[in-house]
Amino acid sequence: MARRRIVYLTLEIAVPLLAIAAWWWTSNNSTSPYFPPLSDIVQAFRDAWLFRHVPTDAAPSLARMGAGYGIAVVIGISLGMVLGLVPLISRALGPPLEFVRAVPPPVLIPVAILVFGIGNSMKVFVIVAGCIWPILLNTIDGVRGVEPTMLDMSRSYGVSRARHWSRVLLPAALPQVFSGLRAALSIALILMVISEMVASTNGIGFYVLDAQRTFAIPEMWSGIILLGGLGYTLNWLLMIAERRILRWHRGFRASQLAAIAEPR
Repeated sequence: MARRRIVYLTLEIAVPLLAIAAWWWTSNNSTSPYFPPLSDIVQAFRDAWLFRHVPTDAAPSLARMGAGYGIAVVIGISLGMVLGLVPLISRALGPPLEFVRAVPPPVLIPVAILVFGIGNSMKVFVIVAGCIWPILLNTIDGVRGVEPTMLDMSRSYGVSRARHWSRVLLPAALPQVFSGLRAALSIALILMVISEMVASTNGIGFYVLDAQRTFAIPEMWSGIILLGGLGYTLNWLLMIAERRILRWHRGFRASQLAAIAEPR
């Protein structure tokens, strides 16, 4: 097991380094104005994001994304638990929710501009409109997939409704919920960039589009690389949180597999 982890860690480090080295070597003598040498992009990244544009562009983007993602998490999990538990409400709200879910979130940007203007509220609304669905649907599936034995035992022991939701339903649904959280995280990053490209005066998306319009191509690529790095880092942090919170789940699955593999 330890040897396998070392091999995986080596691959995770070596493959990106080899890709960067190949990019550096193949682009070193590039004369294309659209695909400059990686050394020029690194210099532009150093000048822009260490740390001149962090307070003016990176920080506002992360604040909008964090606000939209956080609101989507609260609404998605809360509403998902209700819809997963109460079939009557699920039937009543199912058609309108499916209708709204079918509308692509970028299409709502003109409506959001009319209602909220071009400030932060518009961008947060667009992020929420896109992020909420994977969280909501995975929470519904997670709640509906809870073993009936656990529910019956909770009722038979007279567990209060609040403790039933917080100590039985939510923990049992968390593995599925985290799948929705990871999917929503990438959607939040995408919608953050799109909303800033359409109507904004700052942010990473605005920076990338403004660099493209002014033909500052190395700066444009530096913003794209920053977005990729942010997406990787945020997903890595969420995976760490998932592993720690769901440590019991991995142990439970391991015990189940051991029980199945045990000869009889």
